[in-house]
Amino acid sequence: MLNLIGALDRPTNGEIYFQGEPLSQLNTKQQAEYRRTKLGFIFQSHGLVPLMTVEENIEFGLRVAGIPREEWDSRVQEAIDVVGLTNRAKHRPYELSGGEQQRVAIARAISTEPPLILADEPTAELNSTMAFQIVQVFKKLVNEKKTTMILTTHDPAIMEMLDKVYTLEDGSIE
Repeated sequence: MLNLIGALDRPTNGEIYFQGEPLSQLNTKQQAEYRRTKLGFIFQSHGLVPLMTVEENIEFGLRVAGIPREEWDSRVQEAIDVVGLTNRAKHRPYELSGGEQQRVAIARAISTEPPLILADEPTAELNSTMAFQIVQVFKKLVNEKKTTMILTTHDPAIMEMLDKVYTLEDGSIE
């Protein structure tokens, strides 16, 4: 479902709308623009550039999203602070734990302040304390920045913290 909403896949039938526009009408270039400027992705596989530091990975996301260069430093620092990686900012992904890499992916996604964030198991590699803190960050984005978040989780503790929970079962939303 996240791939469909993210215009990575096309539905075999039906339509997905974003801000009133049908995604199926977007050509390849428009799909890339939609993903680049409207979405934040948090993948289970992190998707970090191995030779870039934490700061550079976040900055790369800002560059791709077309965020003005004069905003990069403050956005990078704010995102790193929010996910608690200030002391790891100069490290490369291979120097980080899986949970720290996941937090970099989260920082990269939130730094662009997109209207929609798609998150696939964003807390799966985090300990319970950090997972709680990250969910609080997500809730703050929803309430203060009016970001829409769609996240997948199998963790009942995370589901308890969310405002709305929908179950996808056998291809249907329950």
